[in-house]
Amino acid sequence: MKFLVVLANLASILPYALAAPKPPTPTPTPLPHETPLIGPLGVQIHSSCNATERHQLLHALAETEQLALVARDHVLNNGPSDKLFKKYFGKGPTAEVIGWFQKLLTGDKSGVLLRCDDIDSNCHQDGWAGHWRGENATEETVICELSYQIRRPLEQMCALGYEVATHKTNVFFASDLVHRFFHVPKVSELVIDHFTDSYEECLEFAKANSTFAVRNTNSLQFFALEAYAYDVAIPGVGCPGKVKTSTKEPETTAPTTTQTSGPTTTEAPKVCHTHADGVEHCE
Repeated sequence: MKFLVVLANLASILPYALAAPKPPTPTPTPLPHETPLIGPLGVQIHSSCNATERHQLLHALAETEQLALVARDHVLNNGPSDKLFKKYFGKGPTAEVIGWFQKLLTGDKSGVLLRCDDIDSNCHQDGWAGHWRGENATEETVICELSYQIRRPLEQMCALGYEVATHKTNVFFASDLVHRFFHVPKVSELVIDHFTDSYEECLEFAKANSTFAVRNTNSLQFFALEAYAYDVAIPGVGCPGKVKTSTKEPETTAPTTTQTSGPTTTEAPKVCHTHADGVEHCE
């Protein structure tokens, strides 16, 4: 009889034993977030950029914002009679220069992207620090590893021998990004372009064609750099510099002598990028 009671009890609890909860299934580790980081100016930074690259790009974008802000405000505060404005833009309209920098500051930049994955396989080429992707992706720019090695922060404006007249417009990361964004149709509207490149050419262009000087990439860059130097780095002074003119000595028949070479300066690597039409532009 006792045996039958025990058996009955076992039968009553068996369904509960069989229905015991299973151990929880481990939650898979989520994949890294692939949404681009939105940096200053509303520019996206692609997930191909690692942590250190992102940190440097965020800083460079913040400085680009500051550079554009100073350039815009210099025109607003000083007007068309300003010596610096006339130097780079002649009798051109202030509104257009103000507008380009304002558009860079607050214009719609949805889809404008900086990436680090060398998707077009150009970064291996000598001197390539980055490039606009052109027809491959008109709103995208590749930043090559060389940029992180050679670009300076704006804190070094007017330091280490820098002068506006004697240095390239891409010495600083901020001014280099201004150049790169002026390639992007969302910013440039395909109006800003490379009409002249060198410092001397830009000054001559201001006198000869002020209509296009206000749309010349390098004129806008040189102006922004000199305005920042004058208004921020060394207020009221800046570091404009002067172009060194080379004078040829008259040829003589005197015997040549061996001279001890003086100290040499290391030039920055030639930096190149490609335009949408496939033309390579080097600085």
